Amino acid sequence: MAGETRAYILIQTAVNAASVAREIRGLDGIETADDVSGPYDVIVRASAPDIDSLGQLVVSSVQTIEGVTRTLTCPVVSL
Repeated sequence: MAGETRAYILIQTAVNAASVAREIRGLDGIETADDVSGPYDVIVRASAPDIDSLGQLVVSSVQTIEGVTRTLTCPVVSL
């Protein structure tokens, strides 16, 4: 979709990653949320109309979920 901002959000959790991923999947703008092994516990693919809306999604929705301790947002770039 033209003008859409997409990103991967890497998430560390303090609780069961599967339950955090399940809750995140219910948020508007979330395309996928998978619990994974490695330094991060959940990897999310998200989209929003613009970078400000994406930031709002992360700060106001993803980071407020119980168990989320840290996020790293990686915007997708088209080269």
